[in-house]
Amino acid sequence: MTTSVKEKPGNLRVELTSFIGRRHEITEARRLQSTSRLVTLTGIGGVGKTRLSLRVAEDSRRAFADGVWFVALGDLHDPALLPETIAAALGLPDRPGRSVSRLLIDHLSTKQTLLVLDNCEHVLCAAAALVQTLLRACPELQILATSREVLGVDGEQVMRVPPLAVPHTHQDPPLEATANCEAVALFVARATSCLPDFVLTESNCAAVAGICGRLDGLPLAIELAAVRIRAMTAEQILHRLTDRYQLLTVGSRVAPTRQQTLRSCVDWSYDLCTAREQQLWAWLSVFAGGFELDAAEGICPEELVTHCFLDVVSSLVDKSILAREQVGEVVRLGMPEAIRDYGREKLRESGDLPLAQRRHLEWYEQLVERAESEWIGPRQTEWIARLDREQSNLRDALAFSLTDAVVGADPDVNARIANALFMFWSCRGLLAEARRWMGRCLTSSDAMKAEERVEMLYCDGVLAGMQGQLGEASARAEQCCSLAEQLGDAESLEIGNYAKGYRALFSGDLAAAVEPLQTAIASAGASIATGADRGPSASRIGRQLGGLLGLAIASGLSGDEETADACHEQVLAITTPREESFFRAYSSWTLGLTALRTGDTGRASTVTALALRLIRKVDDPVMTGWCLESLAWIATREDEPTRAAVLMGAAETLSQTVGSTSATLPYLLAHHEECELIARDALGTRAYGEAFRTGAAMSLDETVAYALGDHCVAQARTTPFAPVLTPRETEVAHLVAAGHSNKMIASMLVISPRTAQGHVEHVLSKLGFTSRTQIAAWMAENQLDRRP
Repeated sequence: MTTSVKEKPGNLRVELTSFIGRRHEITEARRLQSTSRLVTLTGIGGVGKTRLSLRVAEDSRRAFADGVWFVALGDLHDPALLPETIAAALGLPDRPGRSVSRLLIDHLSTKQTLLVLDNCEHVLCAAAALVQTLLRACPELQILATSREVLGVDGEQVMRVPPLAVPHTHQDPPLEATANCEAVALFVARATSCLPDFVLTESNCAAVAGICGRLDGLPLAIELAAVRIRAMTAEQILHRLTDRYQLLTVGSRVAPTRQQTLRSCVDWSYDLCTAREQQLWAWLSVFAGGFELDAAEGICPEELVTHCFLDVVSSLVDKSILAREQVGEVVRLGMPEAIRDYGREKLRESGDLPLAQRRHLEWYEQLVERAESEWIGPRQTEWIARLDREQSNLRDALAFSLTDAVVGADPDVNARIANALFMFWSCRGLLAEARRWMGRCLTSSDAMKAEERVEMLYCDGVLAGMQGQLGEASARAEQCCSLAEQLGDAESLEIGNYAKGYRALFSGDLAAAVEPLQTAIASAGASIATGADRGPSASRIGRQLGGLLGLAIASGLSGDEETADACHEQVLAITTPREESFFRAYSSWTLGLTALRTGDTGRASTVTALALRLIRKVDDPVMTGWCLESLAWIATREDEPTRAAVLMGAAETLSQTVGSTSATLPYLLAHHEECELIARDALGTRAYGEAFRTGAAMSLDETVAYALGDHCVAQARTTPFAPVLTPRETEVAHLVAAGHSNKMIASMLVISPRTAQGHVEHVLSKLGFTSRTQIAAWMAENQLDRRP
């Protein structure tokens, strides 16, 4: 979630270029907002609807206590995914057992929120239906939409967005009057950004006014013209426009439709490109939602990438064909909608569109397979961020993979992509979307390899269980087991057992989950240990880790702490050398649940706080909320009711924000109820409410800092547990983390082996650990400064 106004939630992006004019339109849009809960800005592509909606939304922000949220729909091609797209913009993962539309209603029903839906025209029917549903169910919700067509919803107020005002061209306007014209001001602002020395003068005033007039004041057309100031004078630009648009030279003010004008502008921009730039423009239009250079190089034909590829890309950026966006440390490129549509048309005319779509599919298949292969490793957070950025392209690739032409040639490609995305979708809470793709894949072709189908049935069953769809989870598990038995190979049988174990776990039958999970884990471990599996696949290791987590929960909550601890040790043994965070966080949280059940609150606090630090690396809001809730439960056991109430409030706020639950499994609900009861009894209703509201009002960073005992996240202590260890114990812990035995530690520190052993035992006791591997993981994670 991003915010641009103090204490106001929302995700409005910061404007990187100056906003020109539109005072009348802003005033009118605000007036309409005061009379209707749905205002739609209509107009042709390129007229500036999106920029106007963002400015109106920003100016309206203070009127909406629960924030202003922008939802970009331009890259959404499947209307069925509209609720998921809005939920993702709001930061709401799926709530088990609830439809996403229901989740949106539950989230927005009591909130004073402005929702900005941008580019509705290509999902018009779905948008109209959902908007009407939300407005009826959410009395404080207001919606600002942009579309080339009206939505047609009851109570809708429509404002047509006109082009920018242009100077009168029948006479030479004075310089001051021309400079104050909105269209001219936009041209000058964009030309100056391209050529800092450019100024509006008496000599070029008429030419600039002529350019704006002949482009009918369309912002996109004006911006495309303005960038040419690097290579031409204003007079030369005007001359090219005059030659290109003969209709606009007619003496009357009768002009072509704005769509024709925009197309003429894009035609002109296309003609100014070299042949290589034109070809690259067409090929890059196959991307949705932007792309990075490695993707462009991987998809475009060899002849386009072998000679001056970067120069051509840079030239397209300079000519405003490509837009550059800085996303953290990464640069992404993209095209405005009209530019992309134009390029796609050229690609289709050339006959290269099917080939471009196949190359796009192949490249993104390779991308997700690379992500899966490196998921359990030090690049995990990088891959999560990359797949986040590529969701539009991944959706397009999956949609194309399900077409008849692709299914006939390679019936497994969609299954390979979907199976490889399983961990990403789970991490991001995209359960409904994942299941939709998997359902389509499972029914798209009977020719899918049985091995791929077994894995997909397992994945879909786990996702169904996470959603609370126990009937579907059970059906998928049965299908998975039946097919696995038909195949009979070790890995397929493992997958079948994982499916059985998770089905039991989600249904609450802990005892029934243990045996199949143990069988699968043992089989995988034996296969890897004996070398029968030459280089285990990342998906197999991921399933093994998932099985260990499931077994740890089932055994730990059933009273078998020894097995739970052993599972945690195995997870650390696999993940710590790989510097992985996601599974380590889940495992530490699971270990905390076991420790809490046994009454070992010191250990529970230590490992749950470690889980919170780890999960913040991958920015998983669901697990963050679970950790906060667990720490609240621990606080009640440690007679800290105020801390418990604050954490409960923070967890509740985060739970509402992400659409999750603070108690993940049915048998954890008792902890939640017990925590609230104890804290309320200890503090009294009034004090409990005050503490709860304090936590609920905290930002996420403030909450995590409070939970970990840090003053602030940016300047947090290396670890809240560092003062527990003496300088000598810290030094011993470093040597343990380095893999040294007690005998070697004694030799290096010139102490007796018995003393070294004593130090190690003290470290284990103080940190609530049971093994040297846990010490190594903790030291590596917290990077504790070595002390002399």
